[in-house]
Formats: sequence, structure tokens, C-alpha cells
Amino acid sequence: MATATKRSGGPRTAGGRPGPGRDHSAWFLVLPALIPILILSVGPLLYGIALAFTDAQSGRTQATQWVGTLNFQDLLHDSLFWDSFRIGLLWAVGVTVPQFLLALGLALLLNQNLRFRWLARALAIIPWAMPEVVVGIMWRLVYNPDAGILNETIRDLGLGDGRDWLTGLATALPAVILVGIWAGMPQTTVALLAGLQNTPHELHEAAALDGAGAWRRFRTVTWPALKPVALAITALNFIWNFNSFALVYVLTNGGPGGRTRLPMLFAYEEAFRYGQFGYAAAMGCVMVAVISVLLALYLVGRLKGDQDR
Repeated sequence: MATATKRSGGPRTAGGRPGPGRDHSAWFLVLPALIPILILSVGPLLYGIALAFTDAQSGRTQATQWVGTLNFQDLLHDSLFWDSFRIGLLWAVGVTVPQFLLALGLALLLNQNLRFRWLARALAIIPWAMPEVVVGIMWRLVYNPDAGILNETIRDLGLGDGRDWLTGLATALPAVILVGIWAGMPQTTVALLAGLQNTPHELHEAAALDGAGAWRRFRTVTWPALKPVALAITALNFIWNFNSFALVYVLTNGGPGGRTRLPMLFAYEEAFRYGQFGYAAAMGCVMVAVISVLLALYLVGRLKGDQDR
């Protein structure tokens, strides 16, 4: 009688396949990806949250003390922080909404069968390939009050002598918002263009045969197919813009008079200019909480929309 050979592994079912719950090899495959996330993301986040409940300061000779919610109580009465929070919301909305509308128009244009379409698409993503610091330096040259191309153009057209766009109290925030729109539009355009290309062309042909015009085809065919992509990229853009730092730091460093001091800039100054690490960490916790709430509302809305369909 032939003897049965032993096989390694967990218990087997009647069909000869391994039983569930016994193969742990998947954990070893996921672990290399989890370790960098835990070290570089989760670890610093937990450390920052813990730091927010202390009086940590730079150059301090005494040991750091646990102060509980004192930093958060001080934040409630810090008018400068709430002013920066209001400016951050104005900046995020002022950049995200025009950015989406302009990117939608550009994506619709680039989706057409035009000559040299490949070249237009390549040129459209150039700002996306540029580092934010380079973008900031370039636009500072554009806005330069003496030799900037913007003021030179205004003078050549006889519209005045120009102005100092980045140091004027009334023009600094709009000028920075314009740069934010220009710098972030390519990624929105690429996302929307991908959504347009995934829309079945047969639906447009059927709507055209039924006599639907361009606007009706967009409203009944294009937008329903594009809506999930549009909502996702708009939510991500809002979060990204609210957390902006490098672009505004290079352009204005939060000036003039705090008119462009975004929350991240305010927290940076508290931590690295004034050495208030605990207080700055509390600001970071508040901003993370706000962004988490907005992201949760977006995800809940998406889930409800998927259930309705």
C-alpha cells in the first residue's frame, strides 16, 4: 500500500485546498510597506500630538513639562491664529474653485481632436513639473515692482505706473492666489482629462443623433461620468491648498502685515522663529482635526452617493 506523503502548510478542506486563516505569508508581504509608513508618518504624527500637550521650547534648560490642554486653551483666545485660519480658508477656496473651473475648460479643449494636441498637453503640465520654490521665485520676478514683466506691460499699455503687488495690503493675497491657481491647475487638468477619456464615445454620438447640443451633451453625458473624478480632485486640492506652505513662504513670507499668513506659516513661525514647539504642535493638531473632519464629510458623501446609485 502506498503511503501518503506529508505536505507542509495548514489544514486542507475537502476539495484539497488550504483552509482559511492559516496562511500568514500575506503579513510578510505587507510588512515592508507598513514599516516606512509607521516610521515616517504615524510615528511623527503621534509624537506631534504628544508634543502639543507639553510646554516644549527651544533653548530651554529645564525639563519639558506636561501641561495638558493649556496650549489648546491659549489657541482659543489667540486672534492671530484664527486670523490665519480665516486667511487659509480664503486661500483654499480662492485657489480651488477657479482652479477647477479653468482646468475643466482646458481638459475639455485638450480632449478635442486638434492638431498638435500632444504638444498642447505637454505644455499644459509644465507648471506641475516645476518645484514650488522655483515657481515662487519666478513669480516674484513677474511681480517685481521695478523690472517685473507685469508692471512693464502695464506701463507699455499706458494703464499706469504699475504697483508693488506682493507688498500691497489689498493686492498681496489676490496676487498669491493667482500663482496658486496657475501652479496647481495642471494636476487638476490631468485628472479631469483622464475622466473625459474614460467616458464612452458612443454616448456622445447617441446624444448627438438625438439632437442634443454641446451644452446638453455636457450636462447629460459628460458631467455625470466626470462627477466622481471632479469631486475627488476638488477635495484633494482643497486639502492640499489649505496645507500650503512653500509657495506662499517664498512669495511673501506671510506678509504684508500678516495678510498672507496661512496657518502652516503661522505654526512654522511659532516653532522655528519663536521656539514654541508645544504651542506650534497644538496648532498642527487643530489643522489635522479640521482636515480630518472635511475628509470624513467627503467620504460619507461619496458613500451615500454610491449607495443611491
